[in-house]
Amino acid sequence: MSKPISAASRLLDERIGDITSALGDPTRRAVYIAVREAADPLTSTDVAELFEIHPNVARHHLDKLANDGYLEVDRRRQTGRTGPGAGRPAKCYSPSGKGIDLHFPARRHDLLVELLVRIVERSGGSDAARVAEDVGREYGEELAAEIGSPVDAEYETAVTAIARAMTGLGFEMSADPGAGRLLTSSCPFGGAAAQHPEVVCSLDRGIVSGLFAGMSRPCEPVLHPDPDDECVTEVPVSITAR
Repeated sequence: MSKPISAASRLLDERIGDITSALGDPTRRAVYIAVREAADPLTSTDVAELFEIHPNVARHHLDKLANDGYLEVDRRRQTGRTGPGAGRPAKCYSPSGKGIDLHFPARRHDLLVELLVRIVERSGGSDAARVAEDVGREYGEELAAEIGSPVDAEYETAVTAIARAMTGLGFEMSADPGAGRLLTSSCPFGGAAAQHPEVVCSLDRGIVSGLFAGMSRPCEPVLHPDPDDECVTEVPVSITAR
């Protein structure tokens, strides 16, 4: 006879399903972070311009987050606007009191990465880093297509969009287009990155490379890991669109 599921277990399962449903999409995670960090409530137009996506797509992500209780909605009359809808109250989104941790539980996530790294190292042998980079590049290209990254974007736009996409994956990454680099202050791979830097950093580098490729801007990033400070990923300013 199977053991009855406790109320606490059911609640945990529902909570996990709730978070996965609301924030499983990389763009939606990034949208949530943007709203949470903004000084003032954001409209769907604000988010559309920030992420360079269609307003309807922005509204979909915002409403999904609001329906699941992560954002609050208020209507405020818009000023300085002309044309259709001028003066009409706009839906503004701000963080609710429903807090979440955007990162995976450290122990489980580190364990999963640790085991995957072992699999890659044993199956690929000396080619483990190359295999990891290839996998990362493929994923980066898929991610670029999924989130609708701008094709043939200007260099600064591309670097900023990539930092935003990587933040949506759980990295704490910022763009420094003037210096031709990305700065990572926190990596979601945690301790596994410190123990297996060659494989994990190759995966990171591959994702960035794939995102650039998805914008028709081939690039060979150079990653300089620093476990005690920000990791620096050089993305040459000389790259040109295909």
